[in-house]
Amino acid sequence: MPLFSHDTKAEALGRAPLFEGLSRGELAEVALRTEDLDFAEGKVLCKQGELGSEFYVIMTGEAAVTRDGKPLASLGEGEFFGEASLLQDVPRNATVTATTPVRCFVLTRGRFLHVLEAEPEVERKVMRAFAMRVAPHDPTL
Repeated sequence: MPLFSHDTKAEALGRAPLFEGLSRGELAEVALRTEDLDFAEGKVLCKQGELGSEFYVIMTGEAAVTRDGKPLASLGEGEFFGEASLLQDVPRNATVTATTPVRCFVLTRGRFLHVLEAEPEVERKVMRAFAMRVAPHDPTL
């Protein structure tokens, strides 16, 4: 049984820079491909150095972000991590560990790629957003 409504998920996805250019309908289509999960306090959601293929949106609870064992940030309700894992095989640059029980939803690369194949307009918008995040911000280019 789903923990979160598709509308709630679509709204949360829309806050992620990778998805900010998507229409409400397109966000709802992506939301349909997600899976709701619960994690216990202390559970490692992703580990630095390991290849990732999931994008997480925390709906309730908190998680600590560490790199090389040093604290970087705390994530809570509505925050997300793992965007790059949807588009490329890269090692995780940090470890994320639940510091309280966490309820979240997850979008895997495989399910996301199905959306991109079925919806070329979504792919175009996502790739544009991704390029804007990784490209140098030189106005002369």
